[in-house]
Amino acid sequence: MSGRTWEPTRKGAKDLNRWLRKGKTVYTLRNVSGKFTRYEDAQLYVAHTFDRRSMFTAEWMTGHLSASGLLAQEGTVYELPPENVRNIATPGRQYAAPTGKQALDRLTASERRKAGSRR
Repeated sequence: MSGRTWEPTRKGAKDLNRWLRKGKTVYTLRNVSGKFTRYEDAQLYVAHTFDRRSMFTAEWMTGHLSASGLLAQEGTVYELPPENVRNIATPGRQYAAPTGKQALDRLTASERRKAGSRR
């Protein structure tokens, strides 16, 4: 991954805050829980756009997080989106729909009666 990176340290927070301008987007990585890696990728990236400055600290803000808060909460921040990692906002991989028997197993007793005795 090329581009600049900022580590969650005081120096990293200062450097990130100096580098940022209004409308700049930076990226962080999130690890997906092991329970869901069967359905999701192991890591996803998130885009954060800085659009204003805090009235009290004069730090750049993305949503409710300041630049130093983003570093503290998310860890390393990247200038460019990571290659071969899916954005968290894009749709995930597609899987086949359940078969008719699986769908019928999830029905309640009254719904099964309405559907007829197909079991």
